Amino acid sequence: MITPALSPSTLQLAGHGTPRELQCRVLQSPLAGVSDRIFRGLVRRWAPDALLFTEMVNATSLELGHGVQKVEELSLEQGPIGVQLFDHRPSAMADAARRAEAAGAFLIDINMGCPVKKIAKKGGGSGLIRDPELASRIVETVAAAVSIPVTVKTRLGWCGSDADPVSWCQQLEGAGAQLLTLHARTREQGFKGAADWSAIAAVKRALKIPVIANGDVNSAADALRCLEATGADGVMVGRGSMGSPWLVGQIDAALSGRPIPPSPGALERLALAREQLLALVEAKGDHGLLIARKHMGWTCTGFSGAPQLRHALMRAPTPVEALTLLDRAMESIS
Repeated sequence: MITPALSPSTLQLAGHGTPRELQCRVLQSPLAGVSDRIFRGLVRRWAPDALLFTEMVNATSLELGHGVQKVEELSLEQGPIGVQLFDHRPSAMADAARRAEAAGAFLIDINMGCPVKKIAKKGGGSGLIRDPELASRIVETVAAAVSIPVTVKTRLGWCGSDADPVSWCQQLEGAGAQLLTLHARTREQGFKGAADWSAIAAVKRALKIPVIANGDVNSAADALRCLEATGADGVMVGRGSMGSPWLVGQIDAALSGRPIPPSPGALERLALAREQLLALVEAKGDHGLLIARKHMGWTCTGFSGAPQLRHALMRAPTPVEALTLLDRAMESIS
């Protein structure tokens, strides 16, 4: 069993310039449509030192002027923020990496694990698993383009029959990756089935760079079990944080040997949902309500009347009506 207090408290990343150090061994996964600046701000309350990520950035889209805000708003945040890029063109990836570095990115992460078909079929995300030569060239090109660390997030393989995670990850290390996050499922699995932590353990034994374990880490207890099983240098939290921005901080406390902060109660959850809704509407207008609906659905759970409230919130036609529903729910609890 791991004794958190005796585990390494920081992660060292060499990069090609000034070395970078992570004070927290829990990383928040980039989540499309979820991990925007407002969500990251909430996560940061419980985990001020954690490495957080922008949503995935398409290098080609950035080249065409789309998704620029995801990169340019880095300067508005405190704490380390990584930019995760995806594409199949090394030159576009290098250009995007330089822009992210100039905007203040703590590191560049290359996505080689996204299972979405429209991304993979174009050779991005997990599609690079099927083209190891191109994958290596992308890592080499991006690493040569920036002075900050370049990392990779990937999966065990394309499918179970051809998965060779050790060789695959060794190749990425050889190409210049300075940290590797391994989701312990194949692309074929998507998010189904149990994560194969034993495969992460094999990769960790074979690599010299830090290895971050990802997959089925949904609580502090999960994180401790995962590190015990894998020997990994840290964990990445993904879908488990949706509606639970405090999860990263809870896991960080557990790994550091500190008391684990309790999950918020009903009143705190409602206040959090209200705050997030207001922030999204302020940033995006009425469209913010559409984004907030999923967050409110995830956050407003675990108390009497929650299912009925979620049902009403999903159908609230205006931000004002959604706020009224939340305020009434808070009054009924207080």
